[in-house]
Amino acid sequence: MPVYFIAQVDIHDQAGYDSYAQQAGASFAGLDAKVLAADDTPEVVEGKWHGPRTVMIEFADEAEFHKWYDSPEYQQAAKTRWAATDSNAALVKGLG
Repeated sequence: MPVYFIAQVDIHDQAGYDSYAQQAGASFAGLDAKVLAADDTPEVVEGKWHGPRTVMIEFADEAEFHKWYDSPEYQQAAKTRWAATDSNAALVKGLG
């Protein structure tokens, strides 16, 4: 069943975030994952949105997600993101 990593990101260090994006991109090599959306101006239709950057990535299943998220390569990239942003992230299970 597919799963979706959804992140809401408020960037306070653009150079740091750019470095994160390069590192994170490289961490996808060989994985069954696809970036579905990356939007700096999502239309908020209800409530408050933490952001403004919103990213959604699809993984084939939870095992594939954890292969990426728990990898040393992504964990190093994540440290860069955490330093450059205020962000929230969630893993959402698909309907398939």
